[in-house]
Amino acid sequence: MNASGSPHPSVVAVARDEGHRFSKPLRDEVRLIEGVGIEGDAHAGATVRRRSRFRGTWTEPNLRQVHLIQRELFRELAVEGYEVAPGELGENVTTDGIDLLALPRGTRIRIGDAAEVELTGLRNPCVQIERFQPGLIRRMIRRDAAGTHRRAGVMAVVVEGGVVRAGDHLSVELPAEPHEPLAVV
Repeated sequence: MNASGSPHPSVVAVARDEGHRFSKPLRDEVRLIEGVGIEGDAHAGATVRRRSRFRGTWTEPNLRQVHLIQRELFRELAVEGYEVAPGELGENVTTDGIDLLALPRGTRIRIGDAAEVELTGLRNPCVQIERFQPGLIRRMIRRDAAGTHRRAGVMAVVVEGGVVRAGDHLSVELPAEPHEPLAVV
């Protein structure tokens, strides 16, 4: 059973924003477009969309079409004194019941009956998180004997389009082994 009391992993909330603002307003639904991202979102596009990701050519593939964060992170942050709600860290899809950060690169997540995304990497916590709530960026990075762990969510590309809503079920398909851990994209 996941944290919401449901026996299956699910979508908690969906968000999109036409502008390049940090937080994204919640929506009743979003439409994922294969190879592009979220219809109407500023980060949608088959190729790199942000100056911070520019590496010499605007033809590089956009590996950051969809941003997912697990709701369990918000509960951990609340214990640490930070109140964060879905969409406020800029994510498009807030999930419940899946440890997104533990999944390998290439994992596919089916959302609802039609949409599917493939994980490409981790979101690197940026200065905008600190501007949102002072001190929060330190909470988004954990260091221990095993290394550095970024907790700001995962990035994905859309491999199958469809409409996504809060309450949609999620299913995970791992890639063939050997598994490659998620790295910052």
